[in-house]
Parts: sequence; structure tokens; C-alpha cells
Amino acid sequence: MQTLLPEPVRRLAAWCVVALLVAGVVAVGVWLVVALKTAVTPVLLALLGTALLGPLHRRLVRMRVHRSLAAGLTCAAVVVVMGGAVYVVVHALIETGDQILAALRQAARDVAKHFGAAGTSLDDVATNAKDLLAKFGGTAASGVISGLSVVGELIAASVLALLLIFFFLRDSHRAAGVLRSLAPRSTGDVVEAMGRRAFEAVEGFMRGTTFIALIDAVCITVGLLILRVPGAVGLGALVFVGAYIPYLGAFISGTVAILVALADRGFVIALWVLGVVVAVQLLEGHVLQPAIQSRTVQMHPAVVMLAITAGASIAGVLGMLLAVPLTAAVFGVIGELRTRYSAGTDSGTGSETGSETDSGSADS
Repeated sequence: MQTLLPEPVRRLAAWCVVALLVAGVVAVGVWLVVALKTAVTPVLLALLGTALLGPLHRRLVRMRVHRSLAAGLTCAAVVVVMGGAVYVVVHALIETGDQILAALRQAARDVAKHFGAAGTSLDDVATNAKDLLAKFGGTAASGVISGLSVVGELIAASVLALLLIFFFLRDSHRAAGVLRSLAPRSTGDVVEAMGRRAFEAVEGFMRGTTFIALIDAVCITVGLLILRVPGAVGLGALVFVGAYIPYLGAFISGTVAILVALADRGFVIALWVLGVVVAVQLLEGHVLQPAIQSRTVQMHPAVVMLAITAGASIAGVLGMLLAVPLTAAVFGVIGELRTRYSAGTDSGTGSETGSETDSGSADS
């Protein structure tokens, strides 16, 4: 029956089957993430951390450092670097936070002057903030309590993720064997190849995004310092963090920088800040992205935006952070399946051609 179907129809049927299988796996994965969000979140964060720190751990292992010691040193380096970065960011925000807030309040006043009643009501809300807090004190107190609980959950998830990073790094050489043991015997090679391709995609995305975020933050911070915009270091830190949410993070951090410049330094300086932000984004889109992430999975901007929207609807800000690397992993798996299917089709066509040639020579 299969031989009676034309080749394009067989290929289309095979692609439909693969697409249905991938869609089913993705649907089950999303359902599990939502149902077990508290347990799954540290695991996903640990996988991203392992993808980012894997090269450092492998370098230490190649230097004849024991795997457990190399994993411990890598995690310790992460704690030192992240602790130092958090200290610098918090210190900068504490020192310049009042300036940034004052500049944003001034921007609200400017909006009130230009847009009349709508802006005036916005200014009234900012002016009467204390009265609003006093009126809704119970709500504010419950909000503080819930905020503290969220902070506690984040700290617990971070500690668990750090421990998982240690174990993932230490036992990374056993990952292929684990995948093979979980997969049916006939599909062990395929499952291992898909796992490697997915992890390589996430690894490349994390390394490239971190490097690009650092360059963006440094360039924008230097530009803001030259233009003497208040809170330049804090705004640069916001740019670095926002870079992990493609497009949306850059838009938010750039908008805040422009508003601060508009309120504190005037319209001309705000235009210069806009030029700096646009120049950095053009540098990222036309130079950094092709040069740094050219060997990883490339995704269309529409796919990225859809992934961010879906991640935000499922898990909020955390979902926005995890959506793009997980989508990169899915694209890596699809690329591996496409490569294997194409190779299988080509070899099948070649074998049919060879058999026809052999039969023709035998007939002759």
C-alpha cells in the first residue's frame, strides 16, 4: 500500500506524524510544568545554569580537576559573581533610585502639562500616594506579606537550583546513559541525539544572550554616563537583566532610560538617549546576534514573541525568562529529527536507485 502512494504524499504524511508527536510531547510538557510548577521551576533554572556554566566545568575537568571539585568550584564562582553583581546593582539602585524616581515623577508632571486632565489625574495619584496607602492599609499589608512569601520562595528555589546545578555538572557525563536507559532499545540513538541537540541549543542561547546582554549594558551605560543621565549604572543593570527577555526587555529598559533623560536633562538629551538605545539595538540585531548566535538555533521574531506571550500566560515573569530557551530546545529537537529524516529519505532513494541499476544490469 505504501509503495502505491506518491513520494510527496509519503513525505507529507511522515511530517504530519512527526508534528503530531512533537505537539503531543509539548502539550504534556506544558501541562506537567503548570501542575508541578514549584518542583519544575528549580529544575528548569538548574538546566539553564548548567548550560551556561558547562564550558567552565569542562575546562576544569580537562585540567585534571576532579569532577566533584570542579562542580563545586563552578558553583562557588557563580555564587561569588552573582553575589557581586547583585551587590553592585543594589548599591547603584540605592544610590540613584531617588534620582530615577524623581525623574519619573517629573516626567509624569510633563505628561500632565501636555495631556491635560488625563495627565493631571496621573499626577494626582502620584501626589496622593500616602493617602491611598493609608486608605488601603490592610491591602498594602497583605501585599507586603505575600511579597515576603514570594521572596522566600525565590530564595528556596535559587538554593535548590544551585544544588541541582552542582549535581548536573558533576554527573553530566552520565546523561547519555540515562537517556538511553529511559528510551526503548531501538530508539536509544535517536533519543540521545535529540537530547544533545536540545542541550546544545540551550547552551548556545544562554552563552550568546549573556554575552550580548553584557555588551548592551556596557554600551548603554557608557552612553548614559557621557550624557550625564542620573542613575546610569542602575539603568545599565536594568538593560542587562531585560536582555534575557528578547524585544520586550529591551523596549522596557530603553523606555525607562528615555523617560529619565527627558525628565532630568530635557528633550534634546532624551533624543540623544533614544539614538543611543536605537544604535545599540541595531548593533545587536545586525552584528552581535549573527556573529555570536549564528551557530545556535535561529528563531523568527514572531516565534519569539509568541513564546514570550505563552510563557507569560503560564508562569508570569519566570515564564517569559524560560520561554525562549525552551523554544530553542524544541527547535533543536525538530532540527535533529529533520536531519535524520532527510538522511533516511536520501539513503532510501539511493538504495532504490541502486537496486534498479542492479536489476537493469542483471537483465542485460
